[in-house]
Amino acid sequence: MNKVLVTGAAGFIGSYVCKRLLERGDHVVGLDNLNDYYAVSLKEARLAQFSEHEHFDFVKLDLADRSAMESLFATEHFDMVVNLAAQAGVRYSLQNPHAYIDSNIVGFLNVLEGCRHNDVKHLLYASSSSVYGANESMPFSVHDNVDHPVSLYAASKKANELMAHSYSHLYGLPTTGLRFFTVYGPWGRPDMAPILFARAILAGEAIKVFNHGKMKRDFTYIDDIVEGVMRVLDHTAEADSTWTGKKPDPASSKAPWRIYNIGNSEPVALMDFIAAIEKNLGITAQKNFMPMQDGDVPATFANVDDLVRDVGYKPSTTVDEGVARFVAWYRDYYQL
Repeated sequence: MNKVLVTGAAGFIGSYVCKRLLERGDHVVGLDNLNDYYAVSLKEARLAQFSEHEHFDFVKLDLADRSAMESLFATEHFDMVVNLAAQAGVRYSLQNPHAYIDSNIVGFLNVLEGCRHNDVKHLLYASSSSVYGANESMPFSVHDNVDHPVSLYAASKKANELMAHSYSHLYGLPTTGLRFFTVYGPWGRPDMAPILFARAILAGEAIKVFNHGKMKRDFTYIDDIVEGVMRVLDHTAEADSTWTGKKPDPASSKAPWRIYNIGNSEPVALMDFIAAIEKNLGITAQKNFMPMQDGDVPATFANVDDLVRDVGYKPSTTVDEGVARFVAWYRDYYQL
């Protein structure tokens, strides 16, 4: 039995990862600060699924609390850490930038320090497709340069990758970053498109369709994401013997550090995604077509070749299947 720290345990992806770890027999310490960025009741409902499990312990704690984090790591002696806690959201970063520094930079440093001083075998952490920023070459590849973020959220995630590399290089800490691509499904975040759309459609309100609908996203169903997370967690990052500073590969290193894209690798037009929600709700949406928002990008498309090669990752859930499951959960959870 491994003891695994999952930060962001009450979050969308975090709660699924906790469940999978418990199902395979690991001891899980779930950390979350239960902030009110969105409804705390949803976070508590996610935790309630396994809060009585004998091998699950919940700790309410903020990553930015340095002394409390030091004490947690020193006391618990984790084998592995999955860092999914972060201040999420591109648009919110335009209004409240300090939240991203506190959680995504200061908090991540505390995680790195905890791992460094307590012999953690592998740190897996959430990065984001947002790091591709102004890149236009499709599909997005981990071997491409990503130095032009278009939001502070994206910049904070790129910073996490760089911070992790420095710790891998200096202290031999194995770290792996996963660039998540538009995750959706049951128990999803209320600030993301599926719930925003479903809520508005059922209320008879117009949905906001940005960039006049000319958007594509690599929508990836939550079960496929979690399968990838579990496989990567057990595939501890190692030094790349072929890496050279003369032609540095952005995805690997002579240190035990790796970066992977994790997505469906099949971009879906936003209008097709909306159509799938309409079909499953049995209602045609009123649409308010709007220009592109600051910090947003017109398309995402994940090249997952490295993940396929290294851990056999292969997403299997179609958008039609995923949206149907999401809508069924949404109706049940919100009693509609």
